[in-house]
Amino acid sequence: MVHQLAVDDFLEKARRLPVIDVRSPAEYQHAHIPGAVSIPLFNNDERAQVGTKYKQAGKDAAVLLGLTMVGPKLADFVVQSKKVGPVDKEVLVHCWRGGMRSGSFAWLLDTAGLTASTLVGGYKAYRNAVLSSFAEPYNLIILGGKTGSGKTDILKELVQQGEQIIDLEALANHKGSSYGAIGQKPQPSNEQFENLIFSQVRLLDPSRRIWLEDESRSLGSCFIPLLLWQQMQQATTIFVDVPKAQRIHRLVTEYTGIDHTLLVEATERIRKRLGGKATQDALAALARQDYEAVADLTLAYYDKAYIHALAQRDPARIQSIETGEDNPTETARQLIQWANAQLASGVLR
Repeated sequence: MVHQLAVDDFLEKARRLPVIDVRSPAEYQHAHIPGAVSIPLFNNDERAQVGTKYKQAGKDAAVLLGLTMVGPKLADFVVQSKKVGPVDKEVLVHCWRGGMRSGSFAWLLDTAGLTASTLVGGYKAYRNAVLSSFAEPYNLIILGGKTGSGKTDILKELVQQGEQIIDLEALANHKGSSYGAIGQKPQPSNEQFENLIFSQVRLLDPSRRIWLEDESRSLGSCFIPLLLWQQMQQATTIFVDVPKAQRIHRLVTEYTGIDHTLLVEATERIRKRLGGKATQDALAALARQDYEAVADLTLAYYDKAYIHALAQRDPARIQSIETGEDNPTETARQLIQWANAQLASGVLR
């Protein structure tokens, strides 16, 4: 008998058991439970044919067509499923709504000697859990700072020093600016980005503080879930004030050696915001590989934009920490020291 699990129980078991996603390759590619393995019952074309048959001739005819498609694949399904490394021969299976696809697949695996549990409500129920999770109150501290302040490296140092973080830029494969996609992997779909955030949040202790980098709502084509972003806007922000010379040095180090064409294209994208003369000066500096001049010119825009965005927040919830050098390890130590002092005084929880 196939076991059925609610979302929380399914995800709890998924910490140690493999998850098999039997939806079509297109469904999986668009978005999926992080870590799930794709073993589609139907390929994209077959799924479309079964759907059409259902609309034209009804459920029984669609089921019969599906059986003729799936029949020759049964043995291969079992072989693939056993290769995913099930613990104690136990696996988790889901489809879109937790219906026939996952139920049939799980029955097959049970017949072949594996123990398979399905997700009640399927991936659709999982997505409902993802979206509703962002309404939960999080204990957030926002790490602020102008472009080039090394916030991502500071986040990494916070982890090394025992803190909890959510690295939104790493999950989105984008650093947020016009230059943010350079050197990054392709971005996930927006839906998958939400899934990745949810997956990371589930690993954290909700009773402890969580650090996030200050972001605009969009990271390239990915958007921070609105309810989470609203919490970020209302949370305490620690603004790390790094001298411009240090920030220019960091940006030059990060972007030197990058495909020159990509830098030109990114500069062109902010032409209207940067201004005609500044854009031409930046492009000329790129042509002569004067990356310090490029960073200096573009920071004039990015600094102004960031300070304007920061000014929209409650000033009582903004704390500034000045640092004379770009030292993520020491800055992280200072941030933790400050947060602990605020916790002790009852300002933070």
